[in-house]
Amino acid sequence: MGFVDDDYLALDDDTLLAQCEVDTFRASGPGGQHRNKTDSGVRLRHRPTGLTAQGVERRSQHENRATALKRLRARIAMEHRRPVELDAYSPPPELVRLLPATPDRIKSRHPDFWRGAQHLLDLFVATGCSLSSTAGYLGISTGQLSRLMASEPELLRKVNALRQQQGLRPVRG
Repeated sequence: MGFVDDDYLALDDDTLLAQCEVDTFRASGPGGQHRNKTDSGVRLRHRPTGLTAQGVERRSQHENRATALKRLRARIAMEHRRPVELDAYSPPPELVRLLPATPDRIKSRHPDFWRGAQHLLDLFVATGCSLSSTAGYLGISTGQLSRLMASEPELLRKVNALRQQQGLRPVRG
């Protein structure tokens, strides 16, 4: 499956990076005497979405760029919604790989996690932030869905923010 419209998370790192404005700067804070002598901090702004992420923890600009790219992927997954057609919905493979009953289930540290999480949030928003409806489309229980959402604190915060906008109670972690 190739790149479809705005499936930015399907892109490899180099292609995604090519869509970004890259700023380097001198990072402040602890890190040794050499840290403030080089422009090791990296800030990425994804032009198509306007989302930003940065990496400043390391003295290496290369390592900070990789960190910023991982954070950008998470931000895109959290903030960039795409429409979902609920009629005859079938979860995409990236989302199926997050589900509890999947033999090759991936966890939040896996590089593909955020791609699946984005599909999950797209479906969640399409169902009006309903746990039971979302779980029904995925063929899992609401408890399993809640545990999946709570497996990554950033994902749970986003889910609860979306539910709050709808006047719904938060999902418990």
